[in-house]
Amino acid sequence: MKPAKLTETKSTIRFNAKLFRPKAKEKIGSGTLLTLPKNASAKLPSRGITMIEGTINGLPFRANLTSDNKGNRWLKITESMYSISDIDTEETVTMEITRIGEEIETRVPIDLRKALATTPKAQSLWANITPIARRDWIFWIISGKKLETRKIRIDKACAMLASGKRRVCCFGGVNWLMKNS
Repeated sequence: MKPAKLTETKSTIRFNAKLFRPKAKEKIGSGTLLTLPKNASAKLPSRGITMIEGTINGLPFRANLTSDNKGNRWLKITESMYSISDIDTEETVTMEITRIGEEIETRVPIDLRKALATTPKAQSLWANITPIARRDWIFWIISGKKLETRKIRIDKACAMLASGKRRVCCFGGVNWLMKNS
C-alpha cells in the first residue's frame, strides 16, 4: 500500500442535500440553509468559516460555509443563488464545491515526516487534517526546548493521530507562542 501524501490537494466534493428554513429556536441563522452531509463535512476543516466555490444544480456560486465546531457545516442560500439557479425552499439540490483560499502550509520537520512514514494510520489522518491543524502539531512538537521532549512529542503525536485525534491537546498554537516570545 502506498502511503498518503503529506500535502493537501484541492478536490471537488459532490453531494445532494435538501434546503430548509431553520426553526425560530435554532441558533444557526435565518433564511434558507443547506446542511452538508457528514461525509462532505468531513472533507473540510472542522472549525471556523470556509470559503468555497462551486455549483448548485449546475450554476456557479461563491460563498462561505459556517461551522458549529462539531463538524456540521451550513451554507446560507442567498437571494442571488435563488435567482440564478431557479431553486425552491425544501428542494433537494445537487452541489459540487471546492475549498478556496487555502491556508499556508508549514514545512514538516524531517524527524516528524520519518515518524509519520512509519505509522500509516497517523500519516493517513495527517494528510486529511487542515493546514492549520498540522501547523499546531508542528509548533507543539518544535516548541519543546530539549531534544528528548521533541522525541516524546513526536511519539505522542503519532499515537494520537493514529487513534483519530485531529487536534493537539493543551496547546494554544501561534497565539501561545507569540505570548511567550
